[in-house]
Amino acid sequence: MSLEQNTDLIREKTAGAADLNKKVKFDLKEDGIIHVDATTSPPTVSNDDNDADVTLILSMENFEALVDGSLNPQMAFMMGKLKIEGDMGLALKLADIF
Repeated sequence: MSLEQNTDLIREKTAGAADLNKKVKFDLKEDGIIHVDATTSPPTVSNDDNDADVTLILSMENFEALVDGSLNPQMAFMMGKLKIEGDMGLALKLADIF
């Protein structure tokens, strides 16, 4: 999928996550950024490289596998397929959304 399609998918998945009240950035390396600002209601999703409480760094392929459930987030982290910068507790909460 394209960055645009993945951004739309994240927009759908985070529509009910206003209680998250944090900012999350998915850094998909050379494929771009997906930024979720859940401090607004409904959450704002863009491709801007804004500051975030937690940044998840991974390839587009691994991002799509996480979102569709075929890649376990904990395993991805332990295998080095997912890097996390910032609030680790928030990163764990994201597993409930995705």
